[in-house]
Amino acid sequence: MPGENIILLGVNHKNTPVEIREQIAMSGGYEGPLLALKGVPGLREYYLLSTCNRVELLLVADPLEDVEDRVIDFLFGSRISNEIARKYLYLLHGQDAVHHLFMVAASLDSMVVGEAQILGQLKEAYRHAAHFGCTGPLLNKMLHKSFSVAKRVRTETAIGSSAVSISYAAVQLAKKIFGNLKDKKVLLVGAGEMAELAAEHLVGQGVGEVVVANRTLARAVDLARRFKGRAVSMEELVSQLQYVDIIISSTGATEIILHKEQVKSVMRARMNNPLFFIDIAVPRDLDPRLIEIDNVYLYDIDDLSNVVEINKSERDKEAVKAARIVEEETLKFLNWYQGVSVSPTIQALKKKIDSIALSELERTLAKMPQVTDADRKTLVRMMEAFSAKILHDPLMYLKSESCSGRDNSDQKVTIVRELFGLTRENDER
Repeated sequence: MPGENIILLGVNHKNTPVEIREQIAMSGGYEGPLLALKGVPGLREYYLLSTCNRVELLLVADPLEDVEDRVIDFLFGSRISNEIARKYLYLLHGQDAVHHLFMVAASLDSMVVGEAQILGQLKEAYRHAAHFGCTGPLLNKMLHKSFSVAKRVRTETAIGSSAVSISYAAVQLAKKIFGNLKDKKVLLVGAGEMAELAAEHLVGQGVGEVVVANRTLARAVDLARRFKGRAVSMEELVSQLQYVDIIISSTGATEIILHKEQVKSVMRARMNNPLFFIDIAVPRDLDPRLIEIDNVYLYDIDDLSNVVEINKSERDKEAVKAARIVEEETLKFLNWYQGVSVSPTIQALKKKIDSIALSELERTLAKMPQVTDADRKTLVRMMEAFSAKILHDPLMYLKSESCSGRDNSDQKVTIVRELFGLTRENDER
């Protein structure tokens, strides 16, 4: 596959302010943009990734066509000039483009390093591109490779094992206290967003029941229905403590809503079974003195933030290992690509030299009827050795380490094909 340009261009949360990103937000799905890109001359293969933090296009383009300006025009239309767009776009070629793709798949370019969501988004984008016939052999290989790179990073590092969100940190703490969360009961007090997220994580861990207490009962009913749980009134809060194990509180109250004495009385009814309180509210909902009660565990938003910061630090260490894996896999892919790109030229060169040698041998032998079979075999071996020695230097030149860069490999392929007339020969066919 000689003569192709691999290009990646896009905007993300790091490089581009939101007022520029929203100019190309593609909320309408993939079908329209992918079909529209079919009309851009010079695109052989392409793939589009659109998330809330990034829009990226990965292209395999004809090197004789100026596709970059056309694709930028496609992305921004008349909303932003090409010149201004180029100030914010990252535009990567060859090895840099492959490396960036693998970094994104491995979640090393994400706002939250190590979060797994991006890989699912990448696979979904690929499914759309493949469905509409936008990908071909090279992008198929490159994107599948990015999936395997992400898997290797997950397997060989602990980059995704530490919670870096408040809601998930709460779940991790609950698991430390109870071990297995299956069959544990959760009480949501209030209906804040972080409490909802924590409840989602807990339900994902198999908790037995979700109970929702809220000042507005209708809101409690709606939220309880979402988790297939039940709703109670705020007046039932204390009595419900007897039946649940984990309490996540996130009301907008300005005063403490649950005091030490209230919980202490419940603990006797609970036979001293552990109670885990997570207070996400600011100002706090729960009496800080709850922690003085045996088998009562209380964490507030600052405790959870500290856990998150520690975990982020751990992820940063794992990200160094992950980046090394991405580097390795990028080089492996480029070696494969280089082999694919030079192989047709190597085969064509061998075929031409062998053909010339064989033709000259047959012409010579036709004038030498006295040659025996043994002499003929000797001459054939001499011809083969002669051809091999002629091919040695050109083949070493094509396979040399200096060919490892995709662009450099293209240049060498072009030089060899021109020197040995391979391009002209192909054109004449």
